Parts: sequence; structure tokens; C-alpha cells
Amino acid sequence: MAQDFEDHSWKDVIPAEDLATYTTFRRETRVGNRPALLMIDFYNQVYRGGAKSPHELAAEFPMTCGIYAWNALEPTKKLLAGARAAGVPVIYTTSARGAQGLNATARDARAAKKRADDYAIFPDVAPTDDEIVIVKERASGFFGTTMAAHLVRLDCNSIIVAGESTSGCVRATVVDGFSHGFHTVVVEDCVYDRALLTHKVNLFDMHHKYADVMSSSDVIAHLAKLGRKAAAE
Repeated sequence: MAQDFEDHSWKDVIPAEDLATYTTFRRETRVGNRPALLMIDFYNQVYRGGAKSPHELAAEFPMTCGIYAWNALEPTKKLLAGARAAGVPVIYTTSARGAQGLNATARDARAAKKRADDYAIFPDVAPTDDEIVIVKERASGFFGTTMAAHLVRLDCNSIIVAGESTSGCVRATVVDGFSHGFHTVVVEDCVYDRALLTHKVNLFDMHHKYADVMSSSDVIAHLAKLGRKAAAE
């Protein structure tokens, strides 16, 4: 059974009066009929240090998402399998961040350890040989990239977004996807951040402005229907 519009992880941090303010945004959530799955920044760096709280790891691994990245891994693997089984295009992004890159920041320079494979896609959710990988200079998967052109070429009218961070590259991609006219879904248990409060508030905000926030189980069920429909045609 599909979840209620406000039955999400932010219920414990958004005051009742604010939920009441946003009732005008209530609607039926959905996945588009020609979606692509966007895998945003599933690179090795966010898994560094293992399944611990990010604050425990920050001194050695400043860019890790720790336990939050690891908690999202199994749902993401199921989502990815569902998309592939349904014949839905999968597009990955990763960062061009480096010592001379446009994304270089003071925090990057202070990182205790830099590894050559920091921005390689994590093996458990790695792309297949025929899936697209976009290397981006900024937060959004759309800004300064060929993302929109790929989606048009693939005849996609909607996007399903997974990855990190909820408040950063995921949000930027969602806003740009919305701005390009793509119906957008954020998969709640397949996105993550370095702090739960930041994660929850950004999910709430995107859900009421730019995207339908949905559980992986609901999205996977929709993808299965798409796959059966395609097989029957």
C-alpha cells in the first residue's frame, strides 16, 4: 500500500503547524511512465570508515557519510536491480573534484587522506559497461553536463533520484531536473546525508516543492509494472 503524503522520515522534526501550512501541496505521488534512474555520487569516498556515525569518522574521512551511506546500500541495490530488470536507463554521476578542479574547497585540501579511487563508483552499485557515467564539476548532475541531452535521446520524461548528499548534490539535481520539466521522484531510503536533521528537512522541502518523495518499495513496484507492460507490447 502506498504511503500517505506526509508519512515520511521528517515527521519527528517538522512541527504540526508547519505540516498544516503545507497541506495545500498534498497530491497523489507517482513515478513517470518513461523514467531514468539517476545514481548521484555513489563514489567510494562516502563509504570510507565503514558503518559508523559521520562525526566519529570526520577527522580522518571528512567526506564520508558513514552509517547513513551504508544503511542506504541494500535498498539502493534493490532499486538498481528493479530499474535494470524493467529496462529503465541508469545514469551515474561522479565528481571532477581535485586539487585543480572547480570543485576544490578548503575542506578538500584539509582531508587527511586522499586516494586515487575516491571518486570511482562504489563496487556494490557500479555501472555496467553500457550505462552512462557523467563527471560533473558542480553539485547538480545537470549543470554544465550532457544530462538533459541524454534524457531526451533516451526518450525519458521523468527521473528517479538516488544518492548523496540529500542537501547537496541530490537537491541540486532535483531542482535542475524540475526546472528542465522532468517529473522527479526522490527515493527516500536511497538518499542520504552526513546529518539526519539536514537529510529530513531537505526531503520535506523537496517533497513540497520539486519532487515526489517515495519509498524504494513503491518505486520498485512501479518499475515492475513498467517492465511487464513493455514485455506485453
